[in-house]
Amino acid sequence: MRFKRIMITALVLFGLTLISWLLLTFFVAKPGPEKEIIIGKENKNPKAVIVYDPDPIYNLDEKVCRSFAQGLSERGWMTKIITVASASKIEDEYFDLYVFCANTYNWAPDKAIKDYIKNLHKLRGKKVVAFTLGSGSTKRAQRILERLLIEKEAELIESKSLWLVKPNDQSQKEQSNVKLAERIAKNVATSVVQKLKNQDKNSETKINIYEN
Repeated sequence: MRFKRIMITALVLFGLTLISWLLLTFFVAKPGPEKEIIIGKENKNPKAVIVYDPDPIYNLDEKVCRSFAQGLSERGWMTKIITVASASKIEDEYFDLYVFCANTYNWAPDKAIKDYIKNLHKLRGKKVVAFTLGSGSTKRAQRILERLLIEKEAELIESKSLWLVKPNDQSQKEQSNVKLAERIAKNVATSVVQKLKNQDKNSETKINIYEN
């Protein structure tokens, strides 16, 4: 009799956990609201666009996007940060860099970002940066996001995972993890700009050699 009660209790708890998980999955899978932020001087070149779908629970994604854009701005770039719901507004715009910031749900990138990338037809040959965010377990989600971008024939310049709970820097555990994520995102912007400059220099060198 006691075993039966234990089994019933276990099944009830399992059922409640499953229902909670399904409700949470449905909640976070819904596309977020329209939002657009411009960092840097408008109509300035070079230009970048950052696309993300807001996490309804914590806005680490927006903080990371803003920090990366600020890093670009300090190096003379203009950046548009837009949510997936606003992405139709930039269909006809040209950008020198595309950045995708994906939240991790059920060990995969969020559905809104995946669907947006799958339906985007102009990524071939474009320079792209990917951020994968989560509490800590993001390896699978990062691989999926990278593979999706490569399948679209984009040129993946940088791919970075940042976490809300797992330390972003083992040597600075005493510091705010979110602040570290913001700082790292800004540093990634510096690294990406330098990589793009080096690529341009190499291209110019090849052209000069050919012309001579």
